[in-house]
Amino acid sequence: MSGLGGEDFSLPKARKEQKAEQVDLLTEKLKKAKVALLTDYRGLTVVQIQDLRSKLRTGDVEYRVIKNTLARRAADAAGVPALQAELEGPVAIAFGYDDLSAPSKLINEWLRATRLKLDVKGGLVEGRVFTPDQVKQLADLPSRESLIAQLMGTLQSPVGQLVGIMQTPLQQLVGALEAYKTKLEAA
Repeated sequence: MSGLGGEDFSLPKARKEQKAEQVDLLTEKLKKAKVALLTDYRGLTVVQIQDLRSKLRTGDVEYRVIKNTLARRAADAAGVPALQAELEGPVAIAFGYDDLSAPSKLINEWLRATRLKLDVKGGLVEGRVFTPDQVKQLADLPSRESLIAQLMGTLQSPVGQLVGIMQTPLQQLVGALEAYKTKLEAA
C-alpha cells in the first residue's frame, strides 16, 4: 500500500510472515482440536487469565487470546467459516484435544472456585458450531471414562444373566444324575 508521496506503508515482510505463521498455527489447532470454546475475557486480569490457563492445562486444554482478524482467516482456512460470526469483541479460545466436555467443565469449575465472570460465546465441537447454551450442556456430560464405565456395566448385566440361565439346566442335569446315581447305589 503506497502513500501519496510514494512511501510504502505495508507491513514489514517479517511482520506479514509472522501473522501468516499465526494464522497457520490457529488453522492447525482448529483442525486438530475436538473442541474449541470461544470466551470473552473482558474484566479478567492477566494473573486471572494465567490462573485459568493453569487450571485448563490439567485437562490438556490450551487457552489462547487471539486477534479476531487472524482467527477469522484461520476459521476460513480450517473449513469452519460459520465460526467467524462468533469472533466479535475480545476473544480467547480454549482448545481441547481429548475429552469433548473437558474445556467447558474446567472453565465452569474455575468460575465456581473464583466467582469471576467469563462469558462463553460459543464454540466448535467436532467441526460443528455450538451456541453458548449447547456449550453449557456439554459441560453437564459425564467424562468419556464415566460413559465407558456405564456402558460396560450395562453390557455386563445381560452377560451375567445369560451365564446364570445357561448354568441352571446344567445344574439341574447334574442334580438329576446325582439322584439317579444315588438310586442305583441304593438298589
